[in-house]
Amino acid sequence: MTMRTRTLGTTGPQVSALGLGCMGMSGMYGETDRAESIATIHAALEAGVTLLDTGDFYGMGHNELLINEALRTAPPALRENALLSVKFGSLRDPDGAWSGFDGRPAAVKNFAAYSLQRLGVDHIDVYRPSRLDPQVPIEETVGAIAELVEKGWVRHIGLSEVGADTIRRAAATAPIADLQIEYALISRSPEREILPTLRELGISVTAYGVLSRGLISGHLTADRQLAANDFRAHSPRFQGENLQHNLTLVESLRKIAEQKGVTVAQIAIAWVLSRGDDIVPLIGARTRERLGEALGALDVTLDAADLAAVEDAVPADAAAGQRYAAPLMAMLDSER
Repeated sequence: MTMRTRTLGTTGPQVSALGLGCMGMSGMYGETDRAESIATIHAALEAGVTLLDTGDFYGMGHNELLINEALRTAPPALRENALLSVKFGSLRDPDGAWSGFDGRPAAVKNFAAYSLQRLGVDHIDVYRPSRLDPQVPIEETVGAIAELVEKGWVRHIGLSEVGADTIRRAAATAPIADLQIEYALISRSPEREILPTLRELGISVTAYGVLSRGLISGHLTADRQLAANDFRAHSPRFQGENLQHNLTLVESLRKIAEQKGVTVAQIAIAWVLSRGDDIVPLIGARTRERLGEALGALDVTLDAADLAAVEDAVPADAAAGQRYAAPLMAMLDSER
């Protein structure tokens, strides 16, 4: 398979049309298998995936160290093709609890220094605040990243889960390559104001949650028991009647997928790919099996009739439940 490429914004790097989101390899969705995680990263690189997405708070540094090991043990040619996208700023306690965000310039540089060390690299390709710190103007946070760019520690600046006004202010401070935001068939709020703003400014999207954390993957069943340390056990869309309703949407999508001879996950990923060449879906595969399925979405072509059928089966705003619990939703500048 020849991997297609897309460019992050007018100033950013060329990346694979699909990126690999590595968060789930560090315990956010329950127990993980370190050897399989590394093998999955290697398989992604071998398939032509160049964009690896992580956060310094995923497993409190665990994910960056995992990527370090995967890159060190990958063939040199593949290692050199890897581009690292890193989020920073989310604060956690030793027991894993979330305790806010820190976007102060001094903190930005401190976070970057630790990430460079854990990742074992001399630069980060795209560096972004994970959330807006309400106590720090975005101009100050982005300005600090711009200083890291000037010194060669960072190549490009990204944003995550911020709204149109914040995007404009950030872009007026320094060139922005992309915005990372949840975007999927059942998470379409960015279409209202955020996507038009990004396109006006020449900023791309790296879309996470394209399978809504497995909810629209076609593999989740109503009787599946989620571990207490699985993020989804506390997510409104995975609870009670909300889950039942959302799985009904998945079954409608399954009928279309079966008619095309593809899987539910593949048609959901293909839909995001169809939204524009300025959108790069991040697939959260934790195993080589799921990675292979997701990569198959690159071979799925959705014509106008297919897209109409998909969006009729899963209309915008059809999902039951918010994508995060209320306290976390309140932290999203993108939802204000």
